[in-house]
Amino acid sequence: GASGEGNVERIVDRRRSRKGRVEYLVRWRGYSSESDTWEPETHLSACMSYVHEFNRRHLERDAALLRSTRGPPCEPGGGRSGGAPGPARGRPAGETGRHPAGTRPGEGPHGDPAPEPEPAATVAATSPRDPHDPRGGPLPLQLRYNASRPDFLFLSPGNTGLMEAVTGATGAVGKRRLEERSTFDKRLRVSVRQTESAYRYRDIVVKKQDGFTYILLSTKSSENNALNPEVMKEIQSAMATAASDDSKLVLIGAVGSVFCCGLDFLYFIRRLADDRKKESIKMAETIRTFVNTFIQFRKPIVAAVNGPALGLGAALLPLCDVVWANEKAWFQTPYSTCGQTPDGCSSFTFPRIMGPASANELLLGGRKLTAQEACLKGLVSQVLWPGTFTQEVMLRIKELVAVDSQVLQESKALMRSTSRGALEQANERECEALKRVWGSLQGTDSILQFLQKRTELC
Repeated sequence: GASGEGNVERIVDRRRSRKGRVEYLVRWRGYSSESDTWEPETHLSACMSYVHEFNRRHLERDAALLRSTRGPPCEPGGGRSGGAPGPARGRPAGETGRHPAGTRPGEGPHGDPAPEPEPAATVAATSPRDPHDPRGGPLPLQLRYNASRPDFLFLSPGNTGLMEAVTGATGAVGKRRLEERSTFDKRLRVSVRQTESAYRYRDIVVKKQDGFTYILLSTKSSENNALNPEVMKEIQSAMATAASDDSKLVLIGAVGSVFCCGLDFLYFIRRLADDRKKESIKMAETIRTFVNTFIQFRKPIVAAVNGPALGLGAALLPLCDVVWANEKAWFQTPYSTCGQTPDGCSSFTFPRIMGPASANELLLGGRKLTAQEACLKGLVSQVLWPGTFTQEVMLRIKELVAVDSQVLQESKALMRSTSRGALEQANERECEALKRVWGSLQGTDSILQFLQKRTELC
């Protein structure tokens, strides 16, 4: 399910991937542990309270480990010399603090949920005895959890002996745990303000930022950010919200190294097998509505193309007002290869912006364009350096957001006034052609052949 707060039951584990990205194991509400999935923190922006609660429980367990590795306080007349550490307590001999085999953090030995700890923001441990206390009481240490800094333990003011009292008391294992904690996820911190204004769908991530709405393709129902009816409906929903709120513009990007691989033909072929005529009409109508959303959107649309854009993913770019591309991105519309006719108004926009000859190379021959070639032909506004692509995009977005919203909308209306009707007509013609092609047996066979070699394209 989507990573919205209402769909997540709790976070049960955390790991770091081979690329160094922190991921959380999510227990989905209404599903068993067999359906748990590993999700990067960027996918959990709408339910960070669960992430913070998980991190807090980890701190509590670490503090409990700290207490268990310290010996009991030295009693007068006892058999130990003053202050010498005694044997570990609070844990049976031979137990190392690891979870029993076959269980995850937060679960009992049989997979049932373990009792939740009290949601205390402060975890207390004990330090060497307070020299200023006439009763010889322990000096309290406060290990504080800060929601905006989940990777750090904070010592409350006045306690200056953190390294001596904590790392010296826990030994090598405790010290290593704290060192690992200090490096945890420094790059993916999410502020409270960002979390409150973020929304999570199943196949897209939508962030409402200062002056604009950021829509990122991050598909779970398809591969390589491909477009199926579910993905399209989520994008339409996000754009409808942006059209009615105070967003001055919409920025469209993608998570990962691929921008969009066009239509999800694997999704389509499964439905064409049931009722080819009916499903071809249904799919074409879905595309027509989706493309019209871009044609009729009154606020500026900016596309940040971070990687390959194929098929409908490339055809939509002329319907955006500004297109910035990563230099590593490339563009292709292999319609003839997959037995499909042009979509996304490309039969109208491509000849208009790059001339009939170049458009035919792309729409009929499936020629692949580099980012620089796409820029020269007018498909891309500007090519940006890969290493600083996101930063450059955000700088330019801030410049656009600084413009008055009425000026932006009126300017777009002037530039689109002569082409809007033609675009809608082109979209209608293209979808009618798709119904005819997909409704034929030859069209279905062409899609099957394309699926067999699609890995060569994306």
